[in-house]
Amino acid sequence: MQQPHSTRRGYLFVVCAALLWAASGTAARFLFRSGMTPFQLVQLRTTIAAVLLFLWLFLFRRHLLRIDRRDTPYFLLLGAILAAVQFTYLYTISRIPVAVAILIQYQSPVLIALHARIVRKRRLSRVALLAIIGAIAGCYLMVGAYNVALFSLNRTGLLSGLVSSAVFAWYAVKSEDGMPRYSAWTLLSYALLIAAIIWNVLQPPFGSFGGGYEPGLWGYVLYIAIFGTALPFGLYNLGIASIKAVHASVTATLEPVFAGLMAYALLGEVLEAWQTLGAVLVILSIITLQSLTGSKEEDRAMHLI
Repeated sequence: MQQPHSTRRGYLFVVCAALLWAASGTAARFLFRSGMTPFQLVQLRTTIAAVLLFLWLFLFRRHLLRIDRRDTPYFLLLGAILAAVQFTYLYTISRIPVAVAILIQYQSPVLIALHARIVRKRRLSRVALLAIIGAIAGCYLMVGAYNVALFSLNRTGLLSGLVSSAVFAWYAVKSEDGMPRYSAWTLLSYALLIAAIIWNVLQPPFGSFGGGYEPGLWGYVLYIAIFGTALPFGLYNLGIASIKAVHASVTATLEPVFAGLMAYALLGEVLEAWQTLGAVLVILSIITLQSLTGSKEEDRAMHLI
């Protein structure tokens, strides 16, 4: 059974990751409106994040960079998945409203739960399943999707959003697979490094760095690389290590809640009654999961059948 303090810390890590992702989504949208393409931004953020994180580990946590050569295929796959996560999300928010993109991506808890049940043969408790449903319903209300004609949106953007949800779920599952052997930061460092190599092969190497952007835009790029990529993904990995992928993915649905609260506080946008209800649903669902994690009921439910 997990220790209570470890469980609380795991949820806190994911909550912080959701907060950082919420802030970086707005910054990315601003860069797109300034003329930067998703291809350029994904190359920039992934390359900068990979270099900075690798240097930090090399200087201060060098032992975390040691890996078994036999695990090279695993890290190559994890990096390829992360490269897909980065691009599909950015491409989606460049084609459809950010709120809808977030809503589609956060169908990933359902996919992770299905994987746990079908592939891992784990039986989730009824309370956990209700929490997943509550979080997704709350996410739907919070982003105001009831006001959006979903079927009239850009079809390519919607398809990209569905792919983003699938690869985000896959990333969480594969990261969890590596947790028994490696640190969360080891996994992320090599995943980012592989993702950066992929994007510098698919596009001219470091080509986006010579895009002639205005000086002010580089501040947004650096912010997204550090506080929208390296740090939140690292915190998300730490959360997965403590509370597992299913619970971490549900907790991450706080991202639209934080985004809505930021818009309310900083931009003066009004939260509708349904949106407030959605925020409450998400928060209650996460509190329910937190109270359940580590309990005897959850331990029995998560045993292999």
